[in-house]
Amino acid sequence: MAEEQKEEINQSKSSNSNTLKLHWCVLFIVFAISCKTTSSLGFDYADALTKSLLYFEAQRSGRLPYNQRVTWRDHSGLTDGLEQGVDLVGGYYDAGDHVKFGLPMAFTVTMLSWSVIEFRDQIAGAGELEHALEAIKWGTDYFIKAHTSPNVLWAEVGDGDTDHYCWQRPEDMTTSRHAYKIDENNPGSDLAGETAAAMAAASLVFRKTNPHYAHLLLHHAQQLFEFGDKHRGKYDQSIKAVKSYYASVSGYMDELLWGAMWLYKATDNEDYLNYVINKAVCFGGIGWAITEFSWDVKYAGLQIMASKLLMDEKHKEHNHILEQYKSKAEYYICSCLNKNNGSNVDRTPAGLLHVRQWNNMQYVSTAAFLLTIYSDFLRSSDRKLVCHGGLVDHEEILNFAKSQVDYILGSNPMNMSYLVGYGSKYPTRVHHRGASIVSYRENKGFIGCTQGYDNWYSQKEPNPNVLVGALVGGPDCQDNFMDQRGNYMQTEACTYNTAPLVGVFAKLLEMEDQKEKGDHDHNQNQPLVASY
Repeated sequence: MAEEQKEEINQSKSSNSNTLKLHWCVLFIVFAISCKTTSSLGFDYADALTKSLLYFEAQRSGRLPYNQRVTWRDHSGLTDGLEQGVDLVGGYYDAGDHVKFGLPMAFTVTMLSWSVIEFRDQIAGAGELEHALEAIKWGTDYFIKAHTSPNVLWAEVGDGDTDHYCWQRPEDMTTSRHAYKIDENNPGSDLAGETAAAMAAASLVFRKTNPHYAHLLLHHAQQLFEFGDKHRGKYDQSIKAVKSYYASVSGYMDELLWGAMWLYKATDNEDYLNYVINKAVCFGGIGWAITEFSWDVKYAGLQIMASKLLMDEKHKEHNHILEQYKSKAEYYICSCLNKNNGSNVDRTPAGLLHVRQWNNMQYVSTAAFLLTIYSDFLRSSDRKLVCHGGLVDHEEILNFAKSQVDYILGSNPMNMSYLVGYGSKYPTRVHHRGASIVSYRENKGFIGCTQGYDNWYSQKEPNPNVLVGALVGGPDCQDNFMDQRGNYMQTEACTYNTAPLVGVFAKLLEMEDQKEKGDHDHNQNQPLVASY
């Protein structure tokens, strides 16, 4: 009897031991899965991409289309150009006010187009290509209207000074809608060059899907470039009203080289390439080593495009000049990576690139874009970057670009996403007239200039409308940020802040998808082993 009891007890122990083992095995698997999930909880680049494109619909001027997704906006600026006898309805408001400034608008369209040219498949894979094309076309349709004859381009609608006295929804606008133009007697080579670049880049985007439209854009681009080159001058000398807002500090030489480069890409016409080569010295293309890329300063973007021409055998005769363009491009990249001898881009304590106090995020988004492009160039040409601080491979460059984007999306000391509407915490008092006042669709009662300031601007509450996808100016040099409507240096957003991110989000999304697929394939081939 005692032996039987012993055997029973032993069997019971064995059974309990097996149950315990099974229990621990299950716990181990659950723990492993949860660790995997936790570690792979990165940023949702697909959501960021979708939201970034939504932002451009909030910035639309003119008669809004039937498929408008930002429903708190309505038609505005429907008489633009009427005073001058020209149809200038449409285009984009560049920021939180209602002036249509041609130079930043053109740069926005160039960057959106460049994003699609480089990352079309990735944007399409995310289901956002149609929205990206619509964002580009909203701008180029306006440029076609604004380019009323070969040597006339309407540069601005509205007036910054009177506009800034008012805090109104665009639908209620009572400020001046005076329009300003450049022509043979009032030149603006910088504006003509950038608009030519935008239309040439967009022609590449639409070449397969809308060849007739692409041809029309190219025709305008060529005329504008010729006009800008033949009648040289800075547009802010011809249009004094723009000087306090978008003065062309870098001059027009970078835009003419930039326009020629885009026209060469769009036409394959050697004349444009020869322009970029022959004027490389006198126009500063291989003389200026620059540590920023923006709506005003195009050299870094131009230099990176020129570098990529080295991959093609047919450009061999120009290699001497192209190599000099490349060395300047690499100066820019190395300065962003903090690997130059002396001249590097400053960083905040948490690692964000910091160029200027005012709207710094514009320089971060353009840097992230150029770094991503250059990383792809090095990968495809199997090269490494030589900086004063050592050799750099394509992965290091891309990882740094990703770190900047992740900071934007919330990996920062404030734990805040600077892309409005993304994540659980983001700026809610964006310096933006339309977003900060009750939607016109909800309340059509007229809101006047001072009424807007009295009743809405000074409110402490969050904006009634969320400006989804807007990239605000961002934190200061110490990573500090104040979410206040009056703090326009940090809380105002601009179209050219968000535009470069479209392509980068798409690239990072593809990277994440490939990593997940690789992890999945790897796990599929691994036997499940539990040790005790």
